[in-house]
Amino acid sequence: MKKTLFDLTGKIAVVTGGGRGIGRGIAETLAQHGATVMLASRNEDTLKATAEAIAKAGGKAGWHACDVTDEEDVAALRDATLEAYGQIDILVNNAGIDPHYASMERTDPADWQRIVDVNLSGVFLGCRIIGSAMLERETGSIINISSVAGHVGLKRQVPYCATKGGVEQLTKALALDWAERGVRVNAIAYGFIATDLTNAVITHEHIGPKLLARTPMGRFGTVEEVGGAAVFLASDGATYVTGSTLMVDGGWTAG
Repeated sequence: MKKTLFDLTGKIAVVTGGGRGIGRGIAETLAQHGATVMLASRNEDTLKATAEAIAKAGGKAGWHACDVTDEEDVAALRDATLEAYGQIDILVNNAGIDPHYASMERTDPADWQRIVDVNLSGVFLGCRIIGSAMLERETGSIINISSVAGHVGLKRQVPYCATKGGVEQLTKALALDWAERGVRVNAIAYGFIATDLTNAVITHEHIGPKLLARTPMGRFGTVEEVGGAAVFLASDGATYVTGSTLMVDGGWTAG
């Protein structure tokens, strides 16, 4: 049977921050389209639960505990994936820290550094170390997860906005470096997505309605919708797409 455009059968995907929230949604959607997924995060319990859920749904998944800020950990994740599956076709750099809400004068340098280490340096290490396995085969798709905060400023979120803007510039620059080497590099910038991690914010009696009023589509997104964007960027449907950011924000940045 002829492979369809968005069929990921035979592809091996590494998803950091894959145990819960948007990362879990991306991993489950990739698996639904045929990819074998290696889940990674620091929380072994959520990794196990997500891997079991994917298997129960008929997909294939493994997991490996990893701190994306630790170079040796990221190398061990790459090596464990290659040992288990023989190749890496897709990398989703999703692991990140939520915004630290504070004015500039109340932002401790340690909080700044922690957010930079995870949200930006973690993406750099993932691309550099795991991407090396793609360069050897001269094929692969890297998907870096950004946010509307990489496009518009958000009050009291200087470190978070800075890192997400950095992720998108990293994506563009690396796409140029690796365009002739067979590895595509793109980003997804999401808006307000309903997950267990964002529930407190989007259901807040004052904050939730304000966010909805600011979103042209008038609703919050789903993890499946972010996952669908990842499937596209990982698939044969996007073989001429690199250096791009796909907005999944309900129109937040359109106006």
